[in-house]
Amino acid sequence: MIEWLGLAGPIEAKVIDKGVWLLLIVFLPALTGILALHRPPRRPGHILLGLTPIAIAWGGFTQHLSVSGEGLLVLSLSNIELVLRVNGLAVVLLAITHGMATLLAIYACGMLNIIPPTARQAKAFWSMLGALITALSVIWVAVDLLTLYLALEAMGLAAVGMLLVSGRQAALVAGMRYLLLALVGSLMYLLGVALIFGQWGTLSLVTLATVITPGPVTGGAAALLGAGLALKAALFPLHAWLAPVHGSAWTPVSAVHAALVVKASLFILLMLWSLLLPPGSWLPVVLSVCGSIAIVWGGLLAWRTHSLKQLVAASTIAQLGYLMLVFPLLLNSDLPARTQQLAWEGFWLHLLGHALAKAAMFMAAGNLIVATGESSLTGLAGSSRRLPLSLLVFGLASVSLMGLPPSAGFTAKWQLLQAFIANENIGAIAVLLCGSLLTAAYVFRLFRYSFVESAPQHDVQPLAPGMNSVALLLALLALALGLWAEWPLSLLRGGEF
Repeated sequence: MIEWLGLAGPIEAKVIDKGVWLLLIVFLPALTGILALHRPPRRPGHILLGLTPIAIAWGGFTQHLSVSGEGLLVLSLSNIELVLRVNGLAVVLLAITHGMATLLAIYACGMLNIIPPTARQAKAFWSMLGALITALSVIWVAVDLLTLYLALEAMGLAAVGMLLVSGRQAALVAGMRYLLLALVGSLMYLLGVALIFGQWGTLSLVTLATVITPGPVTGGAAALLGAGLALKAALFPLHAWLAPVHGSAWTPVSAVHAALVVKASLFILLMLWSLLLPPGSWLPVVLSVCGSIAIVWGGLLAWRTHSLKQLVAASTIAQLGYLMLVFPLLLNSDLPARTQQLAWEGFWLHLLGHALAKAAMFMAAGNLIVATGESSLTGLAGSSRRLPLSLLVFGLASVSLMGLPPSAGFTAKWQLLQAFIANENIGAIAVLLCGSLLTAAYVFRLFRYSFVESAPQHDVQPLAPGMNSVALLLALLALALGLWAEWPLSLLRGGEF
């Protein structure tokens, strides 16, 4: 596990070329957001022009990548040394973050032209989106607890700011609740870090991987870190803040939050527990039990709700449950290597596929709401006659969430199913199948209403060019990822770039 996470790879000292390109990839989004304070983009062409420097940085980075596919590098600048992760996992996460951010920005540009924000709102949105992408990028490459904390806080503040930018009363209430809970999570994280530093005298994950030993202090730190990060990631049963946040936010904010933000805390949790917990620890088992409940509970919440955005938000709770379910397999080094590899591949493929499909689903839901002015399922009755493309996108994204072939959701669940069968975990197999049935149940509730022919016709607001196209592209990418999963999986195994 430590090797796959890139914490035990060879350290390349004072590598300047690819390290500089990596820093540009990480920090240019924030700089682009700062520039947007002076000239917010109004058209997709402005977005592509503003992202040109980031594309050039990606070109330089890929040219200077080593063929090893794993390891750490030390970037030495003016007597300051930064240790960065450059393994296949980091590259995959950086690529999907920047790719999705580009598509999200194009979608947001179209949406904001339909619902024109004030100049202050537009500047705040674009600047915080840039800060959010930089914070996420730092999390993917950081290998010390202090940097992870700073990036986690920057990500949380940017996410809260993007929620509040709409100015709605419901958004203000949900945003302040989110901020309060995020601060509680940060406090618990810091307490865990303090225990680790007091016991081992280092914040470097690379050093901790070589010196840390099981004990009461290590277990206490793992529990504190786990509770804080679970709260930030909205893991069951600490998920109550998630649905109100998504229900009151602009569609691009909900999309980036569900697709990427909650995954960052889960990523940090997996990385830290892989160092702190001994094989057979009870904490991953507790998380797995909570994940089983989350799959069922989130599915039931989505099935019972009458709001389209609440349905998609509750679906996120259930889909995160699949990632929680596999933690005991990921963190138990006593299991056969093949079982661990299946669990590892299924975990990340589900995370990537869910990110693409959930962003597409939120965009499709946002398009339906913007076009009709209705947010309830009953209010969308008969919408298939006027908005077939938005419903098609919603359906394609649902294919991946249900785990139907040939989507990434199917391939990921197939990997997880094989891992659970090899481990003879009958309960997890039952929950996996039950979750797919519940997903189908709440997804088809929307289609049940949308195809009611006797419903009155809606006065449809035309959508901006690109809104449906971006959502459709993300949904198709979620399907394509299932067909061409071998390339990202080879990188996740530490293969060549």
